[in-house]
Amino acid sequence: MSLPATAEVVIVGGGVMGTSIAYHLTRRGVKDVVLLEREPFLGQGATGRCAGGVRYQFATEVNIRLSQVSLPMLERFKEEIGVDAGYRPIGYLFFLTREEDVQAFRRNVVLQHRLGVATEWLSGDEVRRRLPNMRLDDVLAGTFHAKDGLADPHSVVQGYARAARRQGARIFTDVEVQDIEVQGGRVRGVVTSRGRIATEVVVNAAGPWAGVVGRMAGVEIPITPLRRQWLTTTPIPDLPPDFPFVIDFAQALYFHPEGEGILTGMSNPNEKPGFDQNVDPEWELVHMEAAMARMPALARAGVVSRVAGLYEVTPDAHPIFGATPVEGFYVCAGFSGHGFMHGPVAGLLMAEILLDGRAQTVDVSMLDLARFAEGRLIREYNVV
Repeated sequence: MSLPATAEVVIVGGGVMGTSIAYHLTRRGVKDVVLLEREPFLGQGATGRCAGGVRYQFATEVNIRLSQVSLPMLERFKEEIGVDAGYRPIGYLFFLTREEDVQAFRRNVVLQHRLGVATEWLSGDEVRRRLPNMRLDDVLAGTFHAKDGLADPHSVVQGYARAARRQGARIFTDVEVQDIEVQGGRVRGVVTSRGRIATEVVVNAAGPWAGVVGRMAGVEIPITPLRRQWLTTTPIPDLPPDFPFVIDFAQALYFHPEGEGILTGMSNPNEKPGFDQNVDPEWELVHMEAAMARMPALARAGVVSRVAGLYEVTPDAHPIFGATPVEGFYVCAGFSGHGFMHGPVAGLLMAEILLDGRAQTVDVSMLDLARFAEGRLIREYNVV
């Protein structure tokens, strides 16, 4: 299928953000939507390389409210989209080993309770009772929310893409965006590896590459790509059937059940910005030493798979929604590791911004691009 010469809206990026935006625009009646993905298949970038976690436990009101809309959308995904999103409410258990984190999480839980999120506060002994197969002598406290859990990124991307196509969207893979044409301060077209599309509206949903796409339009977008990696193991016989998504917050180390084994990852605090998506074997050794110290059974397990992908990190670990100084050029990116879980609501909100002039379902007006220049940052504490 050849590229169209014109489009009402062009979306750059075929991960969860791009496909969700395409679906929600076409659902609102905008049929002339074109989505461009440079990889051979949709969802091969940051979305396809994430660990699939979804949670309500955040430290800012806007992130909690985004989850309060987005996670129920994943729960009813099959009913609405016709594809099972694989939502599994196994719960997130954060455990805390530093007094400053205990104090911060106490404040976070108060906020979560005020907004209707029934997070449980756990003592150190309660954490140890819930996780008997882990070494947790240094744990001071923890938090648990039963409706946090997992979902399947591939199913969500493919579900949104199929539904968007049914509603009229045209989706192209193997197409690289090379330039955004701007004249007189507004968008005029998109130049790609397969030709030009005349358009007056471009949505930058390119995730870790959103800064690169922004520069094509002459817009500086403060998004830094940072590598994160994880691996999955062979079966662990003594893994409890109710083992949750466990996060050692101080170490940014996490574990969740994957088949009969474990998926585990740990963020490298010294990772240099860049687009390298190869697994770092030296960091894997550091990660696995820390993981086996917490879960000794991992020493007897083998490795089934390894994956590295990119976080799209902003200075305050919150996303960017909406307009830019170039008329017709919009951004939906910078979710800082929380993008997959907020992808459903993000597409809904971008459709509202484009068609109604503002997001109405959740107020994200404070998450505009201008906040960085104006010093209106809203920092998220619960970043892994």
